[in-house]
Amino acid sequence: MRRAKASIISPAVDLLLVGGLSLIVFVPLLLSGRTDLVMVGAGVQAWLAATINMPHFMASYRIIYRSKEMILKHKWASLFVPAILVVYSALALYVAQSSPALVIVLVAVSSGYLAWHYTGQVWGMFASFSYLAGVKIEPSERTLIRTGLRILLAWHVTWFLYTQLRDPTRVAPLYKLISAGTAVAFVLGGIGIVKIRLRTGKFPPAQALVAWAAIFAWYAVMARDPKALFWVQIAHALQYLAFPVRVEVNRASHEPDASRASLVRHMALYGAGLLAVSLVISRYVPASAMSVVGNMFGEDSSRAAPILVLMIINIHHYFTDGVIWKISNPEVRKELFAHVAPPARPSKNTDDPSPTSRGVAARGGLSQTPRTPAKR
Repeated sequence: MRRAKASIISPAVDLLLVGGLSLIVFVPLLLSGRTDLVMVGAGVQAWLAATINMPHFMASYRIIYRSKEMILKHKWASLFVPAILVVYSALALYVAQSSPALVIVLVAVSSGYLAWHYTGQVWGMFASFSYLAGVKIEPSERTLIRTGLRILLAWHVTWFLYTQLRDPTRVAPLYKLISAGTAVAFVLGGIGIVKIRLRTGKFPPAQALVAWAAIFAWYAVMARDPKALFWVQIAHALQYLAFPVRVEVNRASHEPDASRASLVRHMALYGAGLLAVSLVISRYVPASAMSVVGNMFGEDSSRAAPILVLMIINIHHYFTDGVIWKISNPEVRKELFAHVAPPARPSKNTDDPSPTSRGVAARGGLSQTPRTPAKR
């Protein structure tokens, strides 16, 4: 049975945010043959980072730190991991006076985690929108699509090494090999999608297909111009933001005294709060650091502090999303999908694309494992 409202915000908005906008912008840029794909100065980058990229971090924190109950329920995400990162960064900052080694380690860890984060979020989007549209995904189809995404994950890690090592020739053969392998990734995902079409008689929804196609465009622009990671971060943030916004709307809508006016007021305060905190943090984390590109292995020690602040935010964000988007948690499932009708019960012989073991957004979205609706 098809859901009454098969969307997070609305079908059109979802389509644009999940990857439609990035395809509209990135594909013409790639076809133009340009090698400089950033095209905007540091001021515009800082503004976009403060108003789009940073709020997507803050939206996660809003969920994990919204109540004492949430903080205590998820102590590793709310207390222990940030404490470990702060202590490590303090040590790294002290050691940076003589050696950037600890800063480099944290940047490398963050970059590897970022690859997992990006590809996992794309799977989350694919599975989430398939679920909303009532499209079930079989294990073999899931394996094909996710194997392709794992190849892209490997490409992202080798891309980081290739673009950031002082002597990239050491990883150049591997980078070229995995770059060629991205075509295999596309074919594998395509086969998985066609299998869904042949089995069900329909393709996954446009939002799912656009999310899957968009990451190939993201990585293509990064391959063309490493500094274009800035635009990929913006696209990733837009892809993510609809989900915590939907949770916030659903929570506010189900308050005892909820009304249209109170919902508008609540969401205005919510957006203003995210922007205010983001602007404060962005003041201390420059746009050049936000891009996580720019010869990090050769950065001057005086720039270690903003880089470390960014790494703390990044790594904590990735970890936090792995906790808060566990759809095995009935409360999370209820909050995210409270605005839509419940799905039809799956047959015993098919995987249920309802939320199960993978986080909806940054940590891999909805698993297709058949369980009681219970993450990357």
